[in-house]
Amino acid sequence: MGETSEPATTAMPDYADIRRINVTTLRDGVAPGHLFMSPQSIMEPGAPHGLQITDDRGRVVWYFPLPEGEYATNLRVQRYQGRPVLTWWQGEATSTGVGMGTCYVADTSYRVIASVRLGGDRPADLHEFLLTDRGTALVVGYQNRSWDLTPVGGSADGTAIDSVVEEIDVATGEVLLHWSGLEHIPLGESDLPVALAGDGPWDHLHVNAVGVDDDGDLVITARSSQAVYKVDRRTGEVRWKLGSGAGTFALGVGVRFNWPHDAQPVGGNVHRIFDNGANIGMLGYESRVVWIRVDPGNGVATHVRQITHPEHLSCPVEGGAYGLPNGNTLVGWGAAGRISEFSLEGELLFDAEMPEGPLWSTYRVYRHEWHGRPDAPPQARFDGGQVHAVWNGATGVARWRLAAGPSEDGLHEVDTVDWDGFDTAVKLPDAHRAAFVRVDALDADGRTIGSSPVTPVER
Repeated sequence: MGETSEPATTAMPDYADIRRINVTTLRDGVAPGHLFMSPQSIMEPGAPHGLQITDDRGRVVWYFPLPEGEYATNLRVQRYQGRPVLTWWQGEATSTGVGMGTCYVADTSYRVIASVRLGGDRPADLHEFLLTDRGTALVVGYQNRSWDLTPVGGSADGTAIDSVVEEIDVATGEVLLHWSGLEHIPLGESDLPVALAGDGPWDHLHVNAVGVDDDGDLVITARSSQAVYKVDRRTGEVRWKLGSGAGTFALGVGVRFNWPHDAQPVGGNVHRIFDNGANIGMLGYESRVVWIRVDPGNGVATHVRQITHPEHLSCPVEGGAYGLPNGNTLVGWGAAGRISEFSLEGELLFDAEMPEGPLWSTYRVYRHEWHGRPDAPPQARFDGGQVHAVWNGATGVARWRLAAGPSEDGLHEVDTVDWDGFDTAVKLPDAHRAAFVRVDALDADGRTIGSSPVTPVER
């Protein structure tokens, strides 16, 4: 691993700065767990940005504010060394979707325990950070390379963006696989005209997702070639290509997709793909999640099923879908600014809008069951006649109990309120007499699971 500074994940942020989602639909049947996301807007770089864990009402359980000018993606729960961990990418990003940053692994107390960059301590891209059961990480990188672009109408001394996939041993930083898109995918398979690059580098593939198939080989999604590639994990050779141009398979009805994100194998040669259906500047094209079965023996790809939003959302960039243990599918509609959960039968069970503002989105969204417990105890903060019970990242808090009194050893219970986010306000009764307070976090059975220090009242 490269030497990287660890982000301060346990800091107590200002709750008022958080841009929250607005939940508009919540029905029975939603899968258990919290939502993991990173609301942000490239159009408002000065606005507060941060990673969020929320509940189904949009109340924030954990918020990690980012330094100004930085972005984060792919907040999710994975497993490392046999334990659940929290993972994400963090760094700088451009308006063209290129990230330069670091991938982080944190424990259930939100302490960073590992970080991953590309081999040689080069920046990792924002699109993928997948931990495997081998103790490795699959990471994407975008690297500018001098390249002869005359086969696609460019210059002989052109510059192309090489979409790189690396498998890296998390503990040691050793690179076990280095896959270069420029070296494995012909230039002519890209559907992005080289002229659109202007004086900048041409984005040959724009790889945005990596998955592991049943046989251990990799499944790579490439937006610029509108394709999904099956890649031998040992040699890097392409086994097959699912896509419209130069594809391995004859495409059945409903299979063709456009400008995709987040293709993932789900077993039995079936792949779930977020089909954007549109690119930047293409209006009116509906996005969907589609399941496609490939048959390498017969060279045929067939449509299995699909999900679309009732409002026919169109997502020109970003987006992804996540399969849940109860059979539901969680969908992040990328630049369309929505999050939805659907039952196996396609019923919309959950729907939420991203924060108001230009192009607020979350690149992906996940749902996981998560048990977080910060190292630091809760805090009691003051705002006028209110006490704020603050415990950033603690799960399992059902209620807060407020104790107050004239001295540190003279506290008694004065109120108990339901948890309402990691910063829950409690009215302080008889504020002139109470000189000290303590807040106690209670679980669903009424047990105390955390208490703040006895704190002098601020007036």
